[in-house]
Amino acid sequence: MAMPVGAARLCRLAGRTVTSLSARHRRSVSLPQRRSYASTSARNYLQFRLDERTAHSSLDLFKKDTGVIYRILGLDPSHVQDNPQRFKDWAVVFGDEKISSGRHYWEVTVKKSQEFRLGVAEALMCRDECVGTNSSSWVFGYSQRKWFAMTNKKIVPVTLVGKPDRVGILVDYEMGLVGLVDVEKGKIIHTIRTQFKVPLCPAFGLWDGELLTHTGLEEPEGLQ
Repeated sequence: MAMPVGAARLCRLAGRTVTSLSARHRRSVSLPQRRSYASTSARNYLQFRLDERTAHSSLDLFKKDTGVIYRILGLDPSHVQDNPQRFKDWAVVFGDEKISSGRHYWEVTVKKSQEFRLGVAEALMCRDECVGTNSSSWVFGYSQRKWFAMTNKKIVPVTLVGKPDRVGILVDYEMGLVGLVDVEKGKIIHTIRTQFKVPLCPAFGLWDGELLTHTGLEEPEGLQ
């Protein structure tokens, strides 16, 4: 039966895929301003790929697992390898590297999506939940042409951003900071402050179009 348009919109705003409205089965997890970049061979800049083992069945990875695209129908969940790391109900995928210390920076091309979330989450976050809806994840999102910061279901509007083609994410583990970065101006637009206690993973939610990650980058000069 087709879903009413209003219901589908509410599902997207909640972060849930329209194709995943079946009963949830809870399980635990066992596990242009020019800037210069430096290669990871010069310094230990965070470099990661998207982890297919965590990807919801509506998400396809491409470009050597650095990009993700949303498929409205997606794969039949029964055709996706079952494992406790995979998101079953939410269109979410994690990066394959953990962050437990230090300051890290990466960028995401967002121009081909109108609905997404970017940030970090605890590596062992419950896979029955969506990034931004619990106290284990800290994300910036874009939906209905508006930006917001989100954690534990609390949404804070982020203004004066517009819709850039590409944005940056800055994470400082010891300072408990997640920042949304304007890559053209080289400045932080908005920050989320918290206290990290366990390893984190880069986290992505996607309900439209595609995202492309860029890692192994040097942090732009002057970010506070």
